[in-house]
Amino acid sequence: MSVLDQTLAVTRTQLRSLPQRVGASAAAAIGVGGVVATMVAVLAIAAGFQAALRGSGSRDTAVVLRGGSDTEMSSLLTLEDARIIADAPGVRRGAAGALASAEMFVVVDVPKRSTGTPANVPLRGVEPAALAIRRDLRIVQGRAFEPGRNEILVGIGAADQFDGLEIGRTLRWGVNEWVVVGHFSSGGTLWESELWCDARVLQPVYRRGSTVQAVYAKLESPEAFGPFKDALTADPRLDVKVQLEEDYFAEQSEALHTVITTLGFFIATLMGAGAVFGAVNTMYSAVAARTREIATLRALGFGAAPVVVAVLVESTLIALVGGVSGGVAAQLAFDGYRTSTLNWSSFSQVTFAFDVTPRLLVLGIVWAIGMGLLGGILPALRAARLPVVNALREL
Repeated sequence: MSVLDQTLAVTRTQLRSLPQRVGASAAAAIGVGGVVATMVAVLAIAAGFQAALRGSGSRDTAVVLRGGSDTEMSSLLTLEDARIIADAPGVRRGAAGALASAEMFVVVDVPKRSTGTPANVPLRGVEPAALAIRRDLRIVQGRAFEPGRNEILVGIGAADQFDGLEIGRTLRWGVNEWVVVGHFSSGGTLWESELWCDARVLQPVYRRGSTVQAVYAKLESPEAFGPFKDALTADPRLDVKVQLEEDYFAEQSEALHTVITTLGFFIATLMGAGAVFGAVNTMYSAVAARTREIATLRALGFGAAPVVVAVLVESTLIALVGGVSGGVAAQLAFDGYRTSTLNWSSFSQVTFAFDVTPRLLVLGIVWAIGMGLLGGILPALRAARLPVVNALREL
C-alpha cells in the first residue's frame, strides 16, 4: 500500500471517530470561532474607517492647503489665495463660475447619543459650490442652508450618532444660535460625519477674518491635476500644498488604520494562544483514545507520516469549522453597524460603518487553519512516536 493510500485510510478512520469526541471537538471549534469573530470584528473597524475616508476622495478633485500643512486644522489661506486658486487652469466651471469652495474647519461640542457626553464634531464652513464638488452628495431631508444665515446642514452619520441634530432643532455655540434645516448623505463617506454651514457666516463667529483653511476644486479631468498643481506651486503669490483629494484622505486614514490593525492582530494572537491550547488538549485526548488502534496500524506496516497527517487533518478540520462559524457570526453581527471614533488627524469624530470584507473573512479562515495546525502538531508527533510494542500489550 502506498503512502498516499495509507494516509487516506488512516484519515478516514480518524474522521469516522469524531462523533465519539463531539463535546471536546465542539469546545475547541468554539474557541477558534471566538478568536476569528473577535479578530474580524476589530479589523472591520479599521476597514470601515478607511473606507469612509478613502471613499471621500476623488481623482478629479484637488485639495489645496497652505504649504507645509498636513491637515486642514494646521492650514491657513486668505480669500485672495482662494480666488487665485479658483482661477487656476484646469478648474471645472459651471453656470455660476468655478467649481471651487474655500472652506473653514472647526470642531464643536455635540453630545453622543450612546453616552450623553460631549464629542468633537466637525463644523465645516463651505461655499455654494461645495455641494456640486462632492460626488454622490444629496439632501435626503429638509433643505440646504441659505447663504448669510445661521443655518446648518447635517450629515446623516452625524445625525445618527449625535443628539440634538434633528431638523428644526436650535444649537448654540459661543454667542450664536444655529438652526438645523436639512440632512444630507454622501454614500457613507467622511462628509456624513460633518455639519455644514455658510463659510462667510462662520468666519466672524470664530474671529477668522477673511481667512479659510482649504480650497476644494473640481477639475476638468484627472489629467488636469498636473497643470493645475504646476500653476499654483509656480505662482510667487502663493505658498501652497496641492494634492488629489483621494491621496489626501488616504494619508488621513493611515495612522488610525495602522493602530487598529495592530491591535486586532495583538488581541487575536493572545486569544489564539488559548484556542491553540484547547486544540492541543482535544487532539491529545483523541490520540489517547485511539492509542491501541494507532499501534495496530503501525504493526501492520503503516508509516508514521500517515498518522501525523491524519491527526493534523482532524485538528485543522475542527479549527476550520470554528473559523467559518466565527466569520459568519462577525458578518451577521457587525457588518454595516454604524459607530463613530476620533480621527487623530482632525481631532474630531468620524462616523462610519463596520466593513466585514471578503478579505477579512478569508484572513479569519487562514488564521483558524493556522491555529488548527499549531494545535495538532504536538499530538500528531506523539501519535507517530507511540511505542508499538507497549501499546499492543495494552490490548
